[in-house]
Amino acid sequence: MSLTYEKVCDLAHLNAFAKEIHVKLGNSGVLLLRGNLASGKTAFVKAFAKALGIEEAISSPTFSILHEYEGKLFHYDIYQCGTDGFLKSGLIEKFDLEGYHLIEWGDAEFEKLLHHFGVGYSTIDIETMDLKRNYKVHMNAYA
Repeated sequence: MSLTYEKVCDLAHLNAFAKEIHVKLGNSGVLLLRGNLASGKTAFVKAFAKALGIEEAISSPTFSILHEYEGKLFHYDIYQCGTDGFLKSGLIEKFDLEGYHLIEWGDAEFEKLLHHFGVGYSTIDIETMDLKRNYKVHMNAYA
């Protein structure tokens, strides 16, 4: 069942929002995080990791494409490699692993790739609003 809604929150309320998304995803899921540079994609991943009880320092995998945390959080950044580079890396196979796959910069082309492989996903589009962010959430965008 698809669910679409918006939520505006500041950094002080990001942890609660990340917990909300964790509950909605269930035991695992693929989540595309989209927004301009410095919109808060990695900040959301940090809050999501906290919701999972991960205490390890979270950083953006801009040049390595993937950081994996405790075998349950897979944090991808495809800004540098794009969809083609991601596909050539073979990392699409990681989506077979149980856990949460959070992908920064998952654009329409990346969505086509997920469709092609039959991978269900949800999306969050992040817009900056001074010190707050508007999160446009689409759970089960493609299931």
